[in-house]
Amino acid sequence: MTYPQMTAAQAAAMIKHGDKIAMSGFTPAGVAKAVTKELAKIATAEHEQGREFQVSIFTGASTGQSTDGDLAVAHAIKYRAPYTTNADFRTHVNAGEIAYNDLHLSHMAQELRYGFYGNIDWAILEVCDIEELPGKLRVYLTAAGGISPTAARLAAKVILELNHFHSPNAKLLHDVYEPLDPPYRKPIPIVSVSDRIGTPYIDIPVDKVAAVVECDIPDEARAFKDNDPVTDKIGYLTAEFLVSEMHQGRIPKEFLPLQSGVGSTANAILGALGQDKHVPDFNIYTEVIQNSVIDMMLNGRVKDASACSLTVSNDCLKQVYDNMDYFRHHLTLRQSEISNSPEVIRRLGVIAINTAIEVDIYGNANSTHIGGTRMMNGIGGSGDFERNAYLSIFTCPSTAKGGLISSIVPMVSHQDHSEHDVNVIVTEQGVADLRGKSPVERAQIIIDNCAHPDYRPLLRDYVKHCRQGQTPHNLGMAFNMHEALTLNKDMHKATFL
Repeated sequence: MTYPQMTAAQAAAMIKHGDKIAMSGFTPAGVAKAVTKELAKIATAEHEQGREFQVSIFTGASTGQSTDGDLAVAHAIKYRAPYTTNADFRTHVNAGEIAYNDLHLSHMAQELRYGFYGNIDWAILEVCDIEELPGKLRVYLTAAGGISPTAARLAAKVILELNHFHSPNAKLLHDVYEPLDPPYRKPIPIVSVSDRIGTPYIDIPVDKVAAVVECDIPDEARAFKDNDPVTDKIGYLTAEFLVSEMHQGRIPKEFLPLQSGVGSTANAILGALGQDKHVPDFNIYTEVIQNSVIDMMLNGRVKDASACSLTVSNDCLKQVYDNMDYFRHHLTLRQSEISNSPEVIRRLGVIAINTAIEVDIYGNANSTHIGGTRMMNGIGGSGDFERNAYLSIFTCPSTAKGGLISSIVPMVSHQDHSEHDVNVIVTEQGVADLRGKSPVERAQIIIDNCAHPDYRPLLRDYVKHCRQGQTPHNLGMAFNMHEALTLNKDMHKATFL
């Protein structure tokens, strides 16, 4: 062998305080796990000796406990981009201990190439197979594309985690394509969901590979809540709306590719569409594939799927590997800047469906922050998809915390998606179609169709007493009403004059 084999501890020991690390993976799928756990131990030991030890981390999306979680607890993260959902990481970000930069996921790889973040010291990639060729190693990724080719090319040194948990046949799913940068960039030649335009591998000069760490570690798959009556109702209403759009000719009879976020609401929507006999078999062009999509592919309801990662349970992942003769022809894993490419999303006419924390009466959506200041999760790829979608849909329950909080508010406490990028809002109360509506008209339809009945009087009171304008607001009143709608259910009986 022409490359050095090491333990995870030996590989981690090469990383120094202040280093910048770019990693494979997208969500916990495909993320290196062995070296980062050892890096967390090193940071803890260094801090106990009174020495600083922190690194900067760049990934495709969120990671798992072995990276975002363990490193955050060890106070080992100085800077992090572009996205996270980990609870431990969230705690330390909201405590002001980590410089977290929340980016649209399609931007991460290209901004690294543009040099916006300086030189990258290390790439740590999880791979399922390695081939030795003259002067280079040809490596194959596992369950996600992420920013891996850019990370491998830019990094001064590369550590490979050869994870035997993953089938070497995972290589059959990948389409690795790194666009050129301006002014030499060319159109991305994807015109259908199943198109493959690159290679299934990444070539790395052998002299850049500092270590190969062999391991056998399952993906740290996230567990999502089961569907409940609220999510099921949102799923039903969303499917019903899309069927109506198809019958009225605003969606082609062949239907269009779907993008859906992660979680129980996304699963409920896909489940409802899958059960609706009026919807033809359809395609998926999205960021993450969940268990429900794999089931729908196996029963033929989903024809082809393209994504950046397999964010599935490990049992479901094994099911994919066991049926590779089928999935190699119908499932494609891409890099995040391709799966989330505005150019491709708009060309394919993707219908985008994502989840908000709160939505205001004019159609602005907050998908990241609680109370405007505390980060819940990053924006992820929702902006990539919603702004460029054929049809932009946001869903959320009408209330939270057992009805104590209204998710429909006068003004969102943090804005991730402006009214200009939101076509439709769906709660379990109903559907608000905002297309072609003025702000005042949007307010009326959102309150009437999407707000919980307990909170409609207060929201109508706000609209009634707002100052005049194209988008009427009373900022002081909006703040007081946001407090009322989020702190005390009884306050919905109050008025603010």
